[in-house]
Amino acid sequence: MFDKMETLDDLFEMQLKDLYSAENQLVKALPMMAEKAKDGRLRAGFEKHLRETQNQVERLERIGKSLKLDLDSHTCKAMKGLIAEGQETMSERATAEVMDAALIAASQRIEHYEISGYGTAAHYAERLGHNEAANLLRQTLEEEQLTDTKLNELAKNYVNAKAM
Repeated sequence: MFDKMETLDDLFEMQLKDLYSAENQLVKALPMMAEKAKDGRLRAGFEKHLRETQNQVERLERIGKSLKLDLDSHTCKAMKGLIAEGQETMSERATAEVMDAALIAASQRIEHYEISGYGTAAHYAERLGHNEAANLLRQTLEEEQLTDTKLNELAKNYVNAKAM
């Protein structure tokens, strides 16, 4: 990607490419997670987050276009690993209730990774004066945080108790 990162602009571009790859990988993984979920609320949450993730990809494309960046030239290895772990979990033999709890755990790992990435990228955008990009990144950050909160509430208030 870069021979050498020399500026915050270089690092910001790398962060955007990483997020773009991560979100595109997640667009492919979420339908499998929704299909595996037995709890209707969890399945609906995955389906809703798929639509949000597709919108998040579009936001990143808008940012890339406005900054004249090609975001396609990178693979996010962290997301690849998180998804692989989730797929491994989904292949386990488990009761429906335990599988739902496992899907939430895997999803929250992904959400926490995304929250970290979007928070960092939004800060870089602000620092670099890319105000439109910062606003779009913060919008996605808020969505990721809300998704994590909803997953946490579903786990604590319902799914985990059923898995006992």
